[in-house]
Amino acid sequence: MQKRNYSLRPFGLALALGTGVGVGQGLVQNARSWPSTMPFAWAQQRARVTEAPLSSEEQSIIRVARQVSPAVVSVSRNGGMGSGVLIRSDGVLLTNAHVVGNAQQVRVELADGRRLSGRVLGRDASADVAVVRIPGSGFPQAPLGDSDHLQVGQASIAIGNPLGLDRSVTTGVVSAVNRSGFEMDGLIQTDAAINPGNSGGPLLDSHGRVIGINTAVLRGNGASGLGFAIPINLASNIVQQVLETGRVQRAQLGISYSDVEPETAQQLDMPVRQGVVVQKVQPGSAASRAGIRAQDIITRAGDTPITRGGDLRRVLRAHRPGDALSLSVRRGGRAVPVTVRLAAAPAQAPAPPRPAR
Repeated sequence: MQKRNYSLRPFGLALALGTGVGVGQGLVQNARSWPSTMPFAWAQQRARVTEAPLSSEEQSIIRVARQVSPAVVSVSRNGGMGSGVLIRSDGVLLTNAHVVGNAQQVRVELADGRRLSGRVLGRDASADVAVVRIPGSGFPQAPLGDSDHLQVGQASIAIGNPLGLDRSVTTGVVSAVNRSGFEMDGLIQTDAAINPGNSGGPLLDSHGRVIGINTAVLRGNGASGLGFAIPINLASNIVQQVLETGRVQRAQLGISYSDVEPETAQQLDMPVRQGVVVQKVQPGSAASRAGIRAQDIITRAGDTPITRGGDLRRVLRAHRPGDALSLSVRRGGRAVPVTVRLAAAPAQAPAPPRPAR
């Protein structure tokens, strides 16, 4: 999210333009003094360069920018602005929870210049996702991809409004997946340039499908090219819940736990070297009713191997209260299968607005 604070200084801009004009005039004057029979080799070379075909990669980026940019919007409230992306033709759009803060209404500016009032339908502060709807229909929409099957190294394209420069396009690759940070798990890391104001805008694949919602960037200490996005599958789950029930419900086990560290596991002669150790089970919780005990080690949830706590949190976010979840548990030296009927986590308290990231 970014306050309207343009940092392009008129002096610097004028200096650049002045240099360009001076060089241009010099070339014109010299050209007039040349004999009319002198071949303009430099002009012919420039024409050949101009006519050179674009690479397939460039054509792909141009196609994505043209396809998706109309669906990218500016989202603002008192104190700053960010980005968003329309995902339905009836005006439903995604942005960050930290962009909308605790506001119930936000201002949305479309690519065609229209400014509309958007109603915040719901938000999940822990996932930094907010769902907004603007009045009307027939809006451009960005197609959604599948963030569960991203490959490190594949192309990524970010579109947003950094520093108020609307619908700026930057490119890079998916640098990593399932990163933890900013009190979130499962983040997509990218080196496509993300700056204040990109928050809430889409991260796209080479086909123009939304694979993430840009949320944060690491700066300082020499950091560069460290941007992060919320996986679109997580965001889509939140959209579905908000549209169906008007709120986001989180599923929980009712346990506190810690990661199995390889060194500790070796010292204590644990049966596994990865997983999460149950530290405490809340009385009357879903885990308690399923028979989970302190010191149990959870190694799998459903089809997902559990190596660290972030894996377990990501699985729980993909489920709703009432869902049955099968767990693989190590108890002592033996494997114990457990099925848990997930319960609802307590409702989230409204989160205070966070500064731009």
